Amino acid sequence: MGKLKGIKRKFKNVTQTEEEISDNEVPSKVRSSDEPVPKKAKWINKQRVLIFASRGISHRYRHLMQDLRTLMPHSKPESKMERKDDLFVVNEICEIKNCNKCILFEGRLKRDLYMWMANIPNGPSAKFLVENVYTMAELKFTGNCLKGSRPLLSFDKNFTTNPHYILLKELFVQIFGTPYHHPKSQPFIDHVITFSVLDNRIWFRNFQILSEDGALAEIGPRFVLNPIKIFDGSFQGQTIWENPRYVSPALYRRQIRKVAAQKYENRLEKKMAYEESRPQHSYRLNPIDEIFSGDTLQKATEIETQLLERKVKETETPVSKKSPAKLKKKGSRKLKDSNKQNKNVKQINSGKQGKKFKKWKSTNKKRKGSINQKIASVEM
Repeated sequence: MGKLKGIKRKFKNVTQTEEEISDNEVPSKVRSSDEPVPKKAKWINKQRVLIFASRGISHRYRHLMQDLRTLMPHSKPESKMERKDDLFVVNEICEIKNCNKCILFEGRLKRDLYMWMANIPNGPSAKFLVENVYTMAELKFTGNCLKGSRPLLSFDKNFTTNPHYILLKELFVQIFGTPYHHPKSQPFIDHVITFSVLDNRIWFRNFQILSEDGALAEIGPRFVLNPIKIFDGSFQGQTIWENPRYVSPALYRRQIRKVAAQKYENRLEKKMAYEESRPQHSYRLNPIDEIFSGDTLQKATEIETQLLERKVKETETPVSKKSPAKLKKKGSRKLKDSNKQNKNVKQINSGKQGKKFKKWKSTNKKRKGSINQKIASVEM
């Protein structure tokens, strides 16, 4: 019992000393709510997206690729890929760069742009035709956002109905959504990326959030994705889905050229169809009906005055408005022309041609004289 009492006394003394120390401490002036949020040293969602292109893309598509890199702080760049290389090589490039997502831009004829989005290394992967491209520098939008800020991803209702849109939605979320507590990201949400389905195409837009009421201002870039195929693997495998309404841009341009070539034929066909369908008489009107409309006396007087004016014009001789000096000049010109003709005739008579003409004339006179004598003898 004596031992237990001694232990209790020691414990009481220790508690008394702790209470005295706590009473002497001054409370902190800063609240726990005012302290900054401690950053995590490591982020859990380690998504890294490799954004690069193959050779043969134009300057506009290159600027679009650069805009996507600035929007996505969790992206990594890479030099251009050769056209000769197979697309399966992209998986090896992503493994070297330690990336698990990929966006590849593939250009053809410096006109058409194709975009590949893939989950590496297992898939799936989707191929799109990019249309109506407008970069940030091309359009001077009023919107602006912090570089590296995290976006809100907004999707249309159609992304919850069709199965291929559900798959594409999950792919877009993993690629365009910046991971939480990424080292290069900012802890702000000040812009929205919208994906809306219209005319069997996916429309990409980027807006700045101006206020909590829902006021927005477009930042850019903007483009339209026309889905072509979805594959089971990454840049390979079986086709899970194929767009039945897709028309390649080369075939579309060929159809336009055909229409332009048949322009003349279509014009002739339209002309023939118009002539066949055109009526001979549009309205059968009687011109005499206009006489009986209005005052008959006034119209009769108007007709009489018109007839008199016509008769006066016919009887009147036109007076020459030219001066007598000009008339004299005209007469002198005519005399000169006649003199020239006479001179030419004299020159012809004096030459060899004139001699031949005289012989021919004398022979004709003799023939005429003999013919007249014969006629006179017959009459006798």
